[in-house]
Amino acid sequence: MKILMAEDDFASRKFMANYLGKYGECDITVDGEEAVDAFLMALEDEEPYDLICLDVMMPVLDGYQALKAIRDIETERRIPEESRVKIIMTTALNEERNVKKAFEMGCTVYSGKPIDLDKFEKILRKLELIE
Repeated sequence: MKILMAEDDFASRKFMANYLGKYGECDITVDGEEAVDAFLMALEDEEPYDLICLDVMMPVLDGYQALKAIRDIETERRIPEESRVKIIMTTALNEERNVKKAFEMGCTVYSGKPIDLDKFEKILRKLELIE
């Protein structure tokens, strides 16, 4: 599995990189703009990501802006819905309006922080990213 993680907090980034690294190659960015750039480069190299984990609160582009940009690129390139990258929004902002906004913008899953690793693994299984 090819994974992209966008997380500006060093401790969270290290924690998630160690966790996700056991499931595949994990590229790391520290803001939303870098995440969009990495996503685009992977598409151009014909090695797209299977999973993107986006923190909501990041500098330059926040998670919502990065999510919109990624989904817009997929639409422009006519990538079919079933082939689009799975995107998990990760955040401490668990208010209903934030969750609703993320799903309206096209996220696959919304996961609150701190990350519950057992639940996160179940999500990965449900998305058929791991066995």
